[in-house]
Amino acid sequence: MSDSAKQPGQILKQNMWTANPIFMQILGICSALAVTNLLSNTMIMTLGVVFVTGMSNLTVAIIKNLIPRKVRMVVQTLIIAFYVIIVDIVLRAYLPEISRNLGPYVGLIITNCIIMGRAEAFAQSNPPLLSLWDGITSGMGYMGVLLSIALVRELLGFGALFGFQVLPEGFEPWIIMVMPPSAFFLIGVITWGGKYLMHRQGEPVLEGE
Repeated sequence: MSDSAKQPGQILKQNMWTANPIFMQILGICSALAVTNLLSNTMIMTLGVVFVTGMSNLTVAIIKNLIPRKVRMVVQTLIIAFYVIIVDIVLRAYLPEISRNLGPYVGLIITNCIIMGRAEAFAQSNPPLLSLWDGITSGMGYMGVLLSIALVRELLGFGALFGFQVLPEGFEPWIIMVMPPSAFFLIGVITWGGKYLMHRQGEPVLEGE
């Protein structure tokens, strides 16, 4: 089935599950290593990606007929950069502490393969509102996996969730969980678990567009 023939429900299911950008397509995992040791940082980072992916898709879909094919990827990158700058400015103005914690990783949203991939694979050949929905749901699929990883890492690494202590005082933190290798391990577990469930349910496993 072509992208243009897909319904919003099908797009949601694909981006959240059968073609999830993290555990099915293995895209955008650098941020999983960098920001998923704390839920608060992960939440803000992933909300930024949802915003940028949705708005970039919408913008590309609106102006696609005005973009010469030879420079379309350059234009897409500029569009993405514009929305990333907005996210960075808002964080600096209203959430300075989180902005400092995330450091350069907000700017690196520009290089996230998920955003460029959806702009090129979907927004370039679909109507604006459907492209907006595709971008939002792709970002939500990314968000769901990263928040799951952050929940495990913060809980076992600090005994806390969103900075609030939830495990008993005698709990011994797992130091490995605050280090980047733990994110690799958890992504591997999630990828294995997701594909195993799909095969058990007879779902088609979509590796990409």
